[in-house]
Amino acid sequence: MNTIRQDAALQSLQETVRAAIADRAPLEIAGGGSKAFLNPPTDATLRRLDVRPLAGISAYEPSELVVTVRAGTPLVELEAALAECGQCLPFEPPRFAVNGPSAGTVGGMVASGLAGPARASVGSVRDYVLGATLLDGRADLLSFGGQVMKNVAGYDVSRLLAGSFGALGVICEVSLKVLPRPVASTTLRFEMDEAQALASLKAWCRKPLPISASAWSRGVLWLRLSGAQAAVASAQRTLGGEPIADDLAQRGWLDVRDQNHPLLVDVLPRGRRLWRLSVPPHTGRLALPGAVGDSLVEWHGGQRWALSDAPPALVHALAAEVGGHARIWRGALAGDAVQPALSELSAPLHAVHQRIKDAFDPLHLFNPGRLAAGL
Repeated sequence: MNTIRQDAALQSLQETVRAAIADRAPLEIAGGGSKAFLNPPTDATLRRLDVRPLAGISAYEPSELVVTVRAGTPLVELEAALAECGQCLPFEPPRFAVNGPSAGTVGGMVASGLAGPARASVGSVRDYVLGATLLDGRADLLSFGGQVMKNVAGYDVSRLLAGSFGALGVICEVSLKVLPRPVASTTLRFEMDEAQALASLKAWCRKPLPISASAWSRGVLWLRLSGAQAAVASAQRTLGGEPIADDLAQRGWLDVRDQNHPLLVDVLPRGRRLWRLSVPPHTGRLALPGAVGDSLVEWHGGQRWALSDAPPALVHALAAEVGGHARIWRGALAGDAVQPALSELSAPLHAVHQRIKDAFDPLHLFNPGRLAAGL
């Protein structure tokens, strides 16, 4: 990708990093703060490095389906510009009520690697990152990738940044692949229990159906079909179900995307944790230790939300047993293992993580412990 434009905002970031290097003072990379509740830093004295001044769309080529945008740009601003050209970020990045739904930035979107309802159908954030410019732990600007899909030689660092939670450096600018909005979309409603919903999704996903999202909770499965008008109409006739009015469906999917489902926002009693489990989609119903109340199943079975008052070790073990992993989304207590520690990785993977961290952030200045213990 092109070298990022040098200006006062970028120079200020570099100066802050240089000062941190000189003082050996770790930094908390921050944008709108919408994801600050995920693995918050334990050290309240961290210097704050605010990327929001580094904002703006650097280049947008609708005909090429590529946009290059600075990390501090509000996500709502980017999506509004794409919508004007009938395009979108297909992975539907979520919002959070924390600090307001418009607080999220493009840098936070990439650093968190979080995706919304369409994740299982279209791919994750990293699948749409073409290139990136990074400010590393030596205060050097590094550029990776480009503005086309086939541009990688060696390590695909630009996509490695997706989900890194700032552990490797300060994301300054990214180039993203975008897609046209679907021509047609409809949502169907089915009454069925969790086991039936998982079995149905498994069968449907083996067929050439334009399924773009699914969500099950409280005995009801929502299924969204998106694509060409003829394909959506044909799939609707094949599947049956009860069609949901477009405005109601739109609000419902936004609630799932932005995590406004009651399960995800209700106040938790002390000792009860909200778990996010990522498992193979074909996994059957999980007997979660200490499970209480409602659950939510997304991504055709691949992402599950559940409440439990069981010790974290039991939940981590259950997820690992079926080939997945779990993390505490809300309700973590002091001493809880929010997610499997870096030390629990196999020795080769542990070594790779440490080498990558050391290469980009040799003094371990950036967001210490935010990604995992030891990073």
